[in-house]
Amino acid sequence: ERGGNNSFTHEALTLKYKLDNQFELVFVVGFQKILTLTYVDKLIDDVHKEFRDKYRNEFQQKGTLGLLNGTFDFKDDFMRLLRDAEESSKVRAPTVMKTFEQSLKSQKTVKCMIETRGEKPKEKVKNKKNKGSKKEGTEAVAAPGKASAGDKQPSAAGDREELTKDEILQKNREEFFKRHMKAGEKSSKSPKPDAQKEKGKKPRVWDLGNSNAKVLDYSNSATNGSAETCPVEEFDPDIALGDRNREPGRLYDLEYESDDEAEEEKVIQNPSKPSAKKGGLGGMFGMLKGLVGSKSLTREDMDPVLEKMKDHLIAKNVAAEIAVQLCESVAKKLEGKVMGTFTTVTSTVKQALQEALVQILQPQRRVDVLRDVMDAQRHRRPYVVTFCGVNGVGKSTNLAKISFWLIENGFSVLIAACDTFRAGAVEQLRTHTRRLNALHPPESHGGRTMVQLYEKGYGKDAAGIAMEAISYARNQGFDVVLVDTAGRMQDNAPLMTALAKLIAVNAPDLVLFVGEALVGNEAVDQLVKFNKALADHSMAQTPRLIDGIVLTKFDTIDDKVGAAISMTYITSKPIVFVGTGQTYCDLRSLNAKAVVAALMKA
Repeated sequence: ERGGNNSFTHEALTLKYKLDNQFELVFVVGFQKILTLTYVDKLIDDVHKEFRDKYRNEFQQKGTLGLLNGTFDFKDDFMRLLRDAEESSKVRAPTVMKTFEQSLKSQKTVKCMIETRGEKPKEKVKNKKNKGSKKEGTEAVAAPGKASAGDKQPSAAGDREELTKDEILQKNREEFFKRHMKAGEKSSKSPKPDAQKEKGKKPRVWDLGNSNAKVLDYSNSATNGSAETCPVEEFDPDIALGDRNREPGRLYDLEYESDDEAEEEKVIQNPSKPSAKKGGLGGMFGMLKGLVGSKSLTREDMDPVLEKMKDHLIAKNVAAEIAVQLCESVAKKLEGKVMGTFTTVTSTVKQALQEALVQILQPQRRVDVLRDVMDAQRHRRPYVVTFCGVNGVGKSTNLAKISFWLIENGFSVLIAACDTFRAGAVEQLRTHTRRLNALHPPESHGGRTMVQLYEKGYGKDAAGIAMEAISYARNQGFDVVLVDTAGRMQDNAPLMTALAKLIAVNAPDLVLFVGEALVGNEAVDQLVKFNKALADHSMAQTPRLIDGIVLTKFDTIDDKVGAAISMTYITSKPIVFVGTGQTYCDLRSLNAKAVVAALMKA
């Protein structure tokens, strides 16, 4: 799925590879990363061609799998090709700088390079003369009857040549002022409005608004900012929970109904209806058009299909750069591959692209939060999760959803309010905490408070608050600590440094990047720069980077699910949670096949 990148770097080594899909061979060359070898590409191409031509008959007779236990006498050929490649790189003569005589500057004389003040270059004067002649020609065509004006023009031009520079400047100024005086007179003749607008600004009154300002007055000192004196909110649990028939504590997969079968039914034509003009065989030949039988795929065959696939991916919100890389990897995977009979190029390319997309969305390491929390319980320490991301993507809202999911699985949660910058951030978390405690009161859990908020107000050091919250959770026996951080743009160096400090000092078990599903190309920029900032500003030898992704606002995009592909392709990290709505139950796990089905939908 990443075949578009033909090189791979591991520690001090760089590997370059080339695929031969016809015989299912991979050619790899390895060299030290510090060396800049210009002949590597030529060497791997020559080895590929020599090896394939030498053993072509054996491959065709026995097949590639039949030769796995065999030996290949290719060492002498390889050494010869290596020597040829090295010598070809030495043969190239180094580029020699031009002498002064060969440069354009040497052809210029001293006289042409001297410029006097007030004198214009000759080329520009010529151009202006040409423009003047064109204007004169057009005026003569437009108004042929005005012969007197035409007669005055050459004489005026002759007078202008006889005048000095100062006189020409004075004359131009007079003409300029005359034109502006005429323009001023025209503007003064424009009719004035009868009624002038009243000065001052009036307050806007909304039709559906509440005119009574006392209803919105929360300045009473008895209730402002005090959780004890505030009245308990009355809300409908059905609204907060959504579906009551769900299984408590279960994280459901994303669902998507594929329309592939319906599309196939539309595509299939009825061959029993022959065309009146072309006869009975016309429809049959039309069906067979584009089918490939026992033929090796070439790049020319795939290019039109890949171009359409690339445009389709970009339209589905996949970042343009990643769409190009995906199509390139599919082309390298299929180039030279022998196709089966009655198989279209389009269906083959589409199938390969689907497999690549599913492979990208199923990362190498799966994050199992519940298993990791239970493992931390056995070591008698809290499991710490840090949320980071840009402004307004839904960090606090999805933190509350994850808190509800953890509580339903029997784990106690401490929320650390480390967003000490945004106005109302602490109050938002306080409201979520109060609602979660109303849904899961201590009476239902043996008198144990399942969720608490650790806050220190605004303007404090976020890393210090997180450290105190983790220490408090360890002393009070909380299972999970969820650290909410302030939203920050990836280009803001001071805030990115503060985030790297928070992660480096507190060493959380899981760092989750919260990104919204609405972004396209911006997803690549955000994740690359977040990871780069964490690596650059980390004090550890092996810096801590993003471990997983929370994809929010997934219910707002219909089938434009390309952001999921962009984020996982860039980081190679899994999408741990998907936010799909406004209630606490609107949290899902990623279903790779459902996302790919939505992505490939026409």
